[in-house]
Amino acid sequence: MPHTAALFDLDGTLLDTLEDIADAVNRALASLSLPVHAIDAYRTFVGEGISVLARRVLPPDRQGDDDARACLKAISREYGGGLLVKTKPFEGITDLLSNLAKKNIRCGVVSNKPHELAIRSVTTLFAPHTFGAVIGQRPGVPTKPDPTGALEAAAILGAKPSDCLYMGDSGIDMQTAHAAGMFGVGVLWGFRTKEELMQYGARAVISHPSELLELL
Repeated sequence: MPHTAALFDLDGTLLDTLEDIADAVNRALASLSLPVHAIDAYRTFVGEGISVLARRVLPPDRQGDDDARACLKAISREYGGGLLVKTKPFEGITDLLSNLAKKNIRCGVVSNKPHELAIRSVTTLFAPHTFGAVIGQRPGVPTKPDPTGALEAAAILGAKPSDCLYMGDSGIDMQTAHAAGMFGVGVLWGFRTKEELMQYGARAVISHPSELLELL
């Protein structure tokens, strides 16, 4: 059966956010007199939400609740003010979304980025009405790989889960697709490896956004 809707992860899939995240978190760490990290280290730090990120970047002896809360507060401050300094769509993403619109494929975003920041990123960097649903991390709603957000997005788009592709760059995304009953597509231009994507159940792996059209 042809897929009638496409859901996307945001960071590492639609948008190259790595430098802005690394810069903001390193500023937050420096403000707490804690060591900073190389940009590439953030490829494995990100993906499970800002609260998990805040704890992961701390030194092993500073990962208690008080330090994690202080780090989270500092990251929220720094990233909110530096959200879209270097962030941009990956090469080929804008053309992909335009072609999906021409084919009447409904599109949505499901991210572990805080909801307000996900909305701001999407509305600033993509044309209006590109996405019929944008779901970010919200209080009281479980983060990916729990399928709640993906199922909510599918419902907003009026699509059955089995009719949806879910495209992402991490094992978390592939687990989300499986849990939601969607076709998981791993992307190789993001933050994680092909091995991780395959390990967590990618049904297909692509190296350029245009290849998604072939799966539809």
